[in-house]
Amino acid sequence: MGGRSRAAAQLMAGSGFKEVYNLKGGIKAWQGGTAVGPAEMGMSFLRGDETSEEIILLAYGMEEGLRDFYETLAEEIDDSEVVGVLTKLAKVETKHKQNLFDLYLTLDPSVADRETFESDILSKAMEGGFTTDEFLEENRDSMQTVPDVLNIAMMLETQALDLYMRYAQKAENEKSKSILLGIAEEEKGHLAGLGQLMEERA
Repeated sequence: MGGRSRAAAQLMAGSGFKEVYNLKGGIKAWQGGTAVGPAEMGMSFLRGDETSEEIILLAYGMEEGLRDFYETLAEEIDDSEVVGVLTKLAKVETKHKQNLFDLYLTLDPSVADRETFESDILSKAMEGGFTTDEFLEENRDSMQTVPDVLNIAMMLETQALDLYMRYAQKAENEKSKSILLGIAEEEKGHLAGLGQLMEERA
């Protein structure tokens, strides 16, 4: 049910399963019909012919979108423990941004500074393809406890993994494809870290 089933469905679809659906309202909402899934969220950000540099800018923008989401939510929450987890997650995204910037510099060492680099960001949608406002509007009430936050973070990272894998399938440039697969591997590491956090708080 909820975010975890959506994440699981997207992960299965990204692994090649052809008939995977996530039912809004859970199994209780099913009335025996065949579910119809929504359009592939986030795929509109990619044409397919992006350069390696453009791919990194896209990924960087998504990391920034997720960092902004965590910080925005932290400003709204009163529970200090939840705020602490959100702040930690935001810092992780900041580190991911630094890794992407460092990767970009290996391709284009002429970039003068971070501000110049960030002026070329293609999109600030969160990982998974959401905007901060869209996601907060739909999920704000279900992110009030630490387990809630960790579940949502797991869902978003799983969606990011799925999205980067689908981007890699669409990419026409072999170098861009390789970079996208590398970013997808990093997302697997992010998921493992979140899983460990969940176990520590179980």
